[in-house]
Amino acid sequence: MGHISRSYLDLHKRLEKFPQQAPASEALFQILEILFTEKEATLVSKLPIKPFEIPKAAKIWKQSEDEAEIILNELADKGLLIDVIKENKRVFSLAPPMAGFFEFSLMRTDGKFDRKVLSELYYQYINKEDAFISMLFNLEPPIDRVFVHEDTLQDYDQSIILDYERASQVIETATCITVGTCYCRHKMEHLGKACDNPQEVCLTFNNAAKSLSKHGIAKKISKKEAYKILDEVRKLGLVQVGDNSQTGVSWICNCCGCCCEALLGYKRLGYSSNIYSNFEAKIDVDACTGCGICVDKCPVDAMDLTENPERKNIAQVNYDRCIGCGVCSRFCPSEAITMKRREKINFTPVDFFERIVLNAIEKGTLPNLIFDNFNLWTHKVFRRLMRIYFSLPKVKRSLVEDQLQSRYLRSMVKIYDKFNKGKLDNFNLDNYTHPELHPNKN
Repeated sequence: MGHISRSYLDLHKRLEKFPQQAPASEALFQILEILFTEKEATLVSKLPIKPFEIPKAAKIWKQSEDEAEIILNELADKGLLIDVIKENKRVFSLAPPMAGFFEFSLMRTDGKFDRKVLSELYYQYINKEDAFISMLFNLEPPIDRVFVHEDTLQDYDQSIILDYERASQVIETATCITVGTCYCRHKMEHLGKACDNPQEVCLTFNNAAKSLSKHGIAKKISKKEAYKILDEVRKLGLVQVGDNSQTGVSWICNCCGCCCEALLGYKRLGYSSNIYSNFEAKIDVDACTGCGICVDKCPVDAMDLTENPERKNIAQVNYDRCIGCGVCSRFCPSEAITMKRREKINFTPVDFFERIVLNAIEKGTLPNLIFDNFNLWTHKVFRRLMRIYFSLPKVKRSLVEDQLQSRYLRSMVKIYDKFNKGKLDNFNLDNYTHPELHPNKN
């Protein structure tokens, strides 16, 4: 890499403190130089990880609140910060790279960024280089999950599908919905590689939608319009891949297997099982005509035709690849494919808070999440103490984990609450027991 200014090096260090990190590369620093001015990079590098209000940013930056608000507004207009209203106060947070400011930069249509240059850099960083996409797919729990085409389920499975597994339920319970440009297909369009599927189908919800709408990055729509988009993209065979949480889902992308990061990465990195839905395709060999439509339609190459010497070719599912989207079932002309519930269902975090805490534990960045004022010396001390645990050899760490695992989240919440002046007064730990994983437990 060539010379990189201190501002962007500091910004990169800030990105690395979050559970979803951004491995350094020449392409990444070129992306950051387009998205952030040097001044912005310096200021953002000092921001806390947890959501913050204008006075806190002003204090950290040693500016007046009016000056800080102007800068924060400019960053939010660019899609680099998310801002929402909580208790009649504006609260800001730095968006992660993905799903976050990478996508938001290409969703803009006002010429604020050179989208062709950004598309080329994103393609290099995400589709050619391995570090970022490998990091993303190795996060546990993952940032995304597949929603089954719920209208392909038979009566019994319709009766047992959980609310959080339905894309329709995300729409129905959303407090705000927006639609914007699909980052993935738009990026591929600038590279001359895009398919013919529609681009104005990227759905965001709740607080994220409110922020994107306010700053002109996405268009606010009604629930009726969102249902119409969902119906149209399903008929086209697109896969709903969305935010991996049971409540407060922020986004659902409508993905194709040729352009979209989630499915391209899934195929490229050897088929990870942690993003699939809790359903899988089942073949009725007697009804299958061997037409091969399911092979052509499957977005992750999980279907194949095998020779049956007794009568004909029949479809076969590779269960190591099947993501449980329901596309094959939708297009099967002989209705030989049905979607059935898997014997073991995936763990889905209750909300963003639980996912981020678990990501931080897995990545060893939990100290940064709890003690995130990078300008306060007491937080530096606590981060160092916690890093002692994370730096232990695996054998020694396992001894600690055996004792703490069942109480870890509870302990972290108590610590978080203590050092954040009771801001979790309405937090209910009983919400994190995950009864869906133990359906037969009394």
